[in-house]
Amino acid sequence: MAEEEKRFARELIGKTVVSKTGKKFGEVGDMIFEVKSGELIHMVLINPTPYSERLELEKDKENNILIPFSALMAIGDFMVIAEEDII
Repeated sequence: MAEEEKRFARELIGKTVVSKTGKKFGEVGDMIFEVKSGELIHMVLINPTPYSERLELEKDKENNILIPFSALMAIGDFMVIAEEDII
């Protein structure tokens, strides 16, 4: 993300995840982070759309889709990701 702005994780939970081209992926259900550094690693996707389920993205043990936090481009009303960074 270009702008380094601190946010609480609870502000991000429930936000809709979309690609920069407007494709909807689902909603943020949780965050996975590195305990020692606090670095965010993945966003756990809930309510995935059929589109995101077809992409065969990385999943956790509970079969939830994981979106790498490095793909995040912007946070606003939506969490905007660069789709080319995850497929």
